[in-house]
Amino acid sequence: MNSRSSLKTKLVASPYVVWSALFIVAPLFFVVYYSFTDAAGNFTFENIMALSKFAPTFLRSIWFGIVATLICLVIAFPLAYIISQKTEKVQRTLVMLVMLPMWMSFLIRTYSWMALLQDTGIINSFLAKIGIDPIHMINTSGAVILGMVYNFLPYMIMPVYSVMAKLDRSMIEACQDLGGSRLTVIRRCIIPMSMPGIVSGITMVFVPSVSTFYISQKLGGGSFDLIGDVIERQFQQSYNYNLGASISLVLMVLILICMAVMNRFSGDEEGVVI
Repeated sequence: MNSRSSLKTKLVASPYVVWSALFIVAPLFFVVYYSFTDAAGNFTFENIMALSKFAPTFLRSIWFGIVATLICLVIAFPLAYIISQKTEKVQRTLVMLVMLPMWMSFLIRTYSWMALLQDTGIINSFLAKIGIDPIHMINTSGAVILGMVYNFLPYMIMPVYSVMAKLDRSMIEACQDLGGSRLTVIRRCIIPMSMPGIVSGITMVFVPSVSTFYISQKLGGGSFDLIGDVIERQFQQSYNYNLGASISLVLMVLILICMAVMNRFSGDEEGVVI
């Protein structure tokens, strides 16, 4: 009976194993293979050694990703808390509004910000009508980070909200009964209990922010090269798959390290401290 049950379990899991092998393991294998070979297929470390010239681009990508992630967290945390305090009907409506922009194409959302931020765009046209000089916003680092925040903010809100909606209200009431101020309750009660959602949100925002390339091209005007732009050029323009794969491999390793650090940080949370 146990062997038959085990066989059924394996059969049910087999499609997922095949899917993982085809679309996760195989691509990773090819990335590693191309990273350590040249165009002729010979083993080499030249691709890895050539990455030193891209160090400023790596640092810029990580910095932009950190700034965008922190801004998303600052916006998402109070918003998620406010949503979680509403009735279930209102919560569903607010969650739908948060997810509504995601129903549109990523390209359309980015192009919309181009129309807003251009020197002759909607915002500057409005400023000119009220007598304010135009502000140069497009093709700046701020525009790139703004595009990241706008596109990836729902990825921060949803996991934080999902955790906050399930918080034990008795714990919050206990913090308040023990004389904790509103700030103390947030700092020592709500934040520790929300850490799983916060860590998930940080990961879901930081990873695409570091590896993005379309936002930097359209809102940065090519003035702020990110590592995603370099990878895209290696595959689409230079056709240097080996160097592109090596950059992708290093980026993947950096992202995995960041995720490991965040998971370790989350695992160290022992609970509420009064």
